[in-house]
Order: sequence, then structure tokens, then C-alpha cells
Amino acid sequence: MVYLFLADGFEEIEALCPLDLLRRAGADIQTVGVTGKTVTGSHNITVTADITADEIVLDRSLEMIILPGGMPGTANLDASGAVHETIRWAAERGVTIGAICAAPMILGKLGYLSGRSAICFPGFEKYLIGANISAKPVVADENFITAKGMGVALPFGLTLVAALFGEETAEELKKSVMAV
Repeated sequence: MVYLFLADGFEEIEALCPLDLLRRAGADIQTVGVTGKTVTGSHNITVTADITADEIVLDRSLEMIILPGGMPGTANLDASGAVHETIRWAAERGVTIGAICAAPMILGKLGYLSGRSAICFPGFEKYLIGANISAKPVVADENFITAKGMGVALPFGLTLVAALFGEETAEELKKSVMAV
């Protein structure tokens, strides 16, 4: 199971591109509405989440969680006790945690990026407490995958696919969606 968190003000491409790629790869992924079942992105695109935060089940079937960025979406995710609880649960068990754009700040503020390489949207680095700020657009360090922003949503999504299904599956998917 993969949970992709959505809160009002999320960056649509950062959520929907990885969601699409993971579904194409065969992941069992659910969108989780943190601010309600109906969630409106930062560019007024409204989506209906698969479940709400009170329906989260934390058990061994959870393989990954994803935090898209955008503002005020990231602030809304950061204000959610359910998001914080899920991050803690996942981090303690080595579950893969992906965050893009401003969302790595949540992981940084909670101390999970200390001593790890990470990246975020420019201007949010101060929240990546103790992290080694990378120049790469997408960074995987153990079970944490961070990305710079919307412009790298596709490589971020493919990195998430690789984490779940392996590099070969990610490469085949890349070829199918990019016609390369």
C-alpha cells in the first residue's frame, strides 16, 4: 500500500504525476485527503481523495508515503497530526518516504533528514535541519526520496517507482511515457 497525502493548496503536478506513474507500474496506491475528501490544489484543480486521513491503516502492508508540495498545501500537511503520525510510523520501520518541493521541510523539521542528502524548493533549505543540501533535482538517501519541485515531478515519480519495483521497471515505464 502507498499513501499519497493531499491537502488543500497542494501542487497538482507534484501529486498527480507520481500517482499516475505508480498506478501504471501496478502500485496499490490511495490518495489521502487530509483537509477533507474533496481537495483543491493550488491552481484550483479539485480532486476527490480515495480515503480521508481518519481511514489510514498503519500496518505491514504500507510500503511508501508521498508528500507533494505547493503552498499552502505543505503547511496544511504539516498541520496534520495524521500526517505526522504516519511519517513517524513509516520512518521507524524504514518505509520509503517521498517528498517534493516544499514538502521536504516537514521531514526536516521533524529531524528525519539530519545527516542525509536532500533537496527542496529553493528557499525552504533552512527547514532541512542537519541535511546535506544536494544540487541534484531528485535525491534518494536510504528510504527518503526528496525532489526540488514541479519541474522534476516525472523523475521524482520514476524514482518512487524504482524504489518499489526496481530500476528495470522504472526504465521501462520511462520509455513508455517519454517515447525515448
